[in-house]
Amino acid sequence: MTGVPASAAGGSGASAAKPVRGGKPGGPAVRQASLWNVANLLTMVRLLLVPAFVALLLTGGGYDPAWRSLAWAAFAIAMITDLFDGHLARTYNLVTDFGKIADPIADKAIMGAALICLSGLGDLPWWVTAVILARELGITVLRFWVIRFGVIPASRGGKLKTLAQGTAVGMYVLALTGPLATLRFWVMALAVVLTVLTGLDYIQQAVVLRRRGRAAQARALAAPGEHGPLLPAGAAPETEPVSGDGTLPGFGRAAGAAHESGGGEAAPREPVERE
Repeated sequence: MTGVPASAAGGSGASAAKPVRGGKPGGPAVRQASLWNVANLLTMVRLLLVPAFVALLLTGGGYDPAWRSLAWAAFAIAMITDLFDGHLARTYNLVTDFGKIADPIADKAIMGAALICLSGLGDLPWWVTAVILARELGITVLRFWVIRFGVIPASRGGKLKTLAQGTAVGMYVLALTGPLATLRFWVMALAVVLTVLTGLDYIQQAVVLRRRGRAAQARALAAPGEHGPLLPAGAAPETEPVSGDGTLPGFGRAAGAAHESGGGEAAPREPVERE
């Protein structure tokens, strides 16, 4: 033995490990997802496809079948990346703050651009666009309204709504005629119904979540007044000090003597009010 610590000698002990940036001292290293990961790259691609889709859809006055087919291809790629980036981020722990913000923005940007362009071209009634966009923006605001109490999870109805919207809008982007044009009308009708129903369901969930959260906060604030002050984990409650004559504070000498002799009753302590 040389008497030199392993850290000074370049050993591989725990004390020689370098601290991880962003990690807690002495704690296990926490893997930080890089901003430039595949999930975020797919989200960026979807954002870049929005202006490209609009340009392709409106080229040639907005009624050229060839350009509209290219616009449909851009829209389809955007919808496919929407399916993959969230799955990759959750599966491989690639969730970042950028992704949390950019992903919903990209989703609503491509869908909103398609709806507004289609209504501007006269292919889709404006009230349909208004209902869908009002629902999407309203639910986003609703999520922020209750985020302090919890997160509203995506439901099966919400996922089915997204699929119906994407399919219907994609069919309207294409220059369809005949039976396919009739079919896209009913697909869009289904999308609108699911949009409204799932929106009402999210509103109900948000109200219940907020009510429960406020009730839990009220119970937490009332708990110290009912059961005494909350103590940190592992802390022992304070004990009352014993005075020099062997009696407890609040008890007189006579009470202490009666306690030692086994006779008489100790004088009751005056109640102490809790704040």
